[in-house]
Amino acid sequence: MSIAVFADAGLESYLQKADEQDLDSSRYWHILLHMPDGQTSEIDDADFFIAEGGQRDARSELHATIRALYDEKVFDDNATACKYPARKVWLQQELGLKGLPKVECKTFESLMKRVDPQSVTLVFPFAHVNSPASMFGHTFLRIDSSYDSKMLSYAINYAANADTSTENGAIFAIKGLFGGYFGKYSLLPYYEKLKEYRDTEQRDIWEYDLDLTSDEVMQMMRHIWEIRDTYSWYYFFDENCSYNMLWLIEAARPSIHLREYFTYQVIPPETVHAAEAEGIVQERHYRPSKYTVLLAYEKTLSQEATEATLAMSKGLSDPKELITDEQYEQQEKRYILEAASELTEYHYIEGKTDKEAYLQRFHSILSARSRLGQGDEILIDEPENPDQGHRAVKATFSLGWRDGRPIQFAGIRPAYHHLEDSDVGFLRGTQIEFLDILASYSDETFQLEEATILSIVSITPRSEFFQPLSWRMKTGWDRNYLNEDAEFTFSAGAGLSWGSDFGYLYLMADPLFYLESGLVAALGGSVGAVLYEGKAFKTNLEATRRFYATGEQQWILNASQHWRTSSNSALTLSYDHVEKYVDEWDTLKVTLDYFF
Repeated sequence: MSIAVFADAGLESYLQKADEQDLDSSRYWHILLHMPDGQTSEIDDADFFIAEGGQRDARSELHATIRALYDEKVFDDNATACKYPARKVWLQQELGLKGLPKVECKTFESLMKRVDPQSVTLVFPFAHVNSPASMFGHTFLRIDSSYDSKMLSYAINYAANADTSTENGAIFAIKGLFGGYFGKYSLLPYYEKLKEYRDTEQRDIWEYDLDLTSDEVMQMMRHIWEIRDTYSWYYFFDENCSYNMLWLIEAARPSIHLREYFTYQVIPPETVHAAEAEGIVQERHYRPSKYTVLLAYEKTLSQEATEATLAMSKGLSDPKELITDEQYEQQEKRYILEAASELTEYHYIEGKTDKEAYLQRFHSILSARSRLGQGDEILIDEPENPDQGHRAVKATFSLGWRDGRPIQFAGIRPAYHHLEDSDVGFLRGTQIEFLDILASYSDETFQLEEATILSIVSITPRSEFFQPLSWRMKTGWDRNYLNEDAEFTFSAGAGLSWGSDFGYLYLMADPLFYLESGLVAALGGSVGAVLYEGKAFKTNLEATRRFYATGEQQWILNASQHWRTSSNSALTLSYDHVEKYVDEWDTLKVTLDYFF
């Protein structure tokens, strides 16, 4: 039916009704357009809009959609009703549209039959600080079907069009900060995302089942279909992977207001906190990474069994010989073979073994394991859920003494975790901070103590199975130098770490450069320790010796005792010693941290 024929039947009345109901100003219409302020859509692809200028005019886009639904030129997958099923269903509900042309949306219907959307799970792959693309973790959605196996589900992902495996980390960060990439949605099998995050990138995964109904999930899928081929500029801090998942959840149930929890930044674990605060999380599930599984085997195996596992994974011993080896009990033999198979696969994923050797070795180990029958599953300690961790923004207030004189400190940190903060819900040995500002007041004078642009720390203890390097970098201003002013500096260092459940020890070498009257270079050597006294208490110790290119040397000592008083508050008692040109600074302070 053409628009001319339908005009007499009431098209104009529907347009008038839409205006009377002020539908172009409704929250749900803005959600469908990804228009947070009702003025401009965050979708930058002009092909998404029907009206000319529809990206900035919700009313004209609404009218154009109604007209296009009645003025179909084609009646297959390219019809307006097939391209915009979420818009169509919503307009039918709001306006009671009658007499729409019949269309056949075969591709959409085929996809819905294959996906079989029934429920939705918010998936959070944990942080992986060795990759600049995933320092804060990631979130995506899993669309669960009526099948029992979650491996048959589909994942909805949003990502920048960047190859993080080949692109320089610094370039990626800069382009990500200033919108140098397009972001697009994708739909793919869930097992592929598991393989990518859990096995290839060695990241633990948390799953949060949402209480959306099947009808709400279906409306989400209609909207996903509408935006599947569109693009938007990707911004690392706000319009990122996690933020764009929030649009989809709100498209399913507009009474949920997840985006309102955020202003200038959207950090993946914070979206988990928002979902919890909205009360839409039903159940939580944990999937350990291959890295975590191997550490569990190493923790269980004896030293001899660990060495046997390593030899087998490298092809230095025959798995069949283990079956008749009487020095191991039956269950330990099972664990050795299971760990060897996991480690063999890990070496292949890391590119340390060629495909032919991997397949032969892997098959041989599994064949031997099959002869030992079913045994006990390895016990994997589940870490604290990320939703139990502190929030990203931290306000800091301190009272103390420096060289016997009273001094006060106040600071703010937008994101997101410091090595001294509680590790509940976070990855041990990590620090990621942006734009941390700390000021002091003493003797009626304000001073800038610290202004961090970026600080990243990754301290990963070595083990029999893994020998990673630990590393850290920092750029910004601080006062830990021989003079008394806050100087701009850049440092990047590496080292080694060893640890257990009770804590870890690390050694670091840090070349650094800072600006005083000119550029000054130095090399710092540090030894540090982090000790855990249960979940609430944490001790940090570090001693640094710096050797400056000018010939001076300097000691810097730090000691702190952290007490997690609640999930979003903490008290810290700390002592800092910094040698200066003329004098030494000894600072003792008590700090209250509040996270929000």
